[in-house]
Amino acid sequence: MQTTDYDELEAALRRAGSTWEVAQAHGLLCSRLAAEGRDAGSGWLQQVLEGTDADNAQRGECERLLAELFAGSYQQLAERQSAFAPLLPDDDEPAPRRAQALAHWCEGFLHGLVSGGRNEAVRERLAQEPLADLVRDLLQITRAEVDEGDGAEGNERAYAELVEYVRVAAQIAYEELAPLRPPASAAGGAPGPLH
Repeated sequence: MQTTDYDELEAALRRAGSTWEVAQAHGLLCSRLAAEGRDAGSGWLQQVLEGTDADNAQRGECERLLAELFAGSYQQLAERQSAFAPLLPDDDEPAPRRAQALAHWCEGFLHGLVSGGRNEAVRERLAQEPLADLVRDLLQITRAEVDEGDGAEGNERAYAELVEYVRVAAQIAYEELAPLRPPASAAGGAPGPLH
């Protein structure tokens, strides 16, 4: 389970001047971790904070929260923890907000898979099963929205199923891309500092 508070990080991103949504940034992080391993942090942080003022005091707080999110996500994916989950608004938030955040998470995840100058082996692996199916499915989820005809209970059930699918998809991508990740630049098992 994520320890990062969605709303707190969302507010910190806005104060720092980032244009990224929390869910989108977390999806980006998870796919970059899948493709790059623990060395993904610096590039991810630069991407999420691109265009922000490095001298903005609010950016420092945002960087701290993003570093916590990075460390927790890396640990959960690397240690294959079943507690891993996409960072999304709480279940008591309105269904349209949660559906939009899930769509943004998938957008970020897909963006991370194809950005960053991926090598040919990664591109080829993404075109093979099971990753090709996951990419197609996640692309469909980017269009997620609430179906007023299903009623609240039907929408909650569909949302829960989609969140579980996305959770497992991120873990599968992490496992499937493991043999193609470059060797980590630092020794040890913990991610290095973000900067």
